[in-house]
Amino acid sequence: MGYAPGMRFSAEELRLLDVTQEVEIETVAHDGTVHRTVIWVVVDDDQILIRSYRGPGARWYREALANSAVAIHVDGRRLSATAVPATDPDSIERTSAGLERKYAGDPATPAMLAPDTLDTTLRLTPA
Repeated sequence: MGYAPGMRFSAEELRLLDVTQEVEIETVAHDGTVHRTVIWVVVDDDQILIRSYRGPGARWYREALANSAVAIHVDGRRLSATAVPATDPDSIERTSAGLERKYAGDPATPAMLAPDTLDTTLRLTPA
């Protein structure tokens, strides 16, 4: 996993991410430029799962794969994290179910469930 088993986001951080519709992910390009992009986030038990709406070509997703040190900005807080691919069938299914539940009725939800986005699922672990 790349993180100590005892490291977890706090219950308050998880609750905040669970109830917040949109957050910003901070990624760093190869030249050091910092970018922020609005994304959706799913909390499943104590795991934070994200997926690229635009599939594998999205800049934030490419940058997170190249440099896994990312941060989530939510409610004035900056949560440092490590982005880890979560492309196993269980993680993909839990992320899809969480997106369907949290964003039910949003016109963008079907795009988040499209086959070409499934392999862009990432798990965020505390940094």
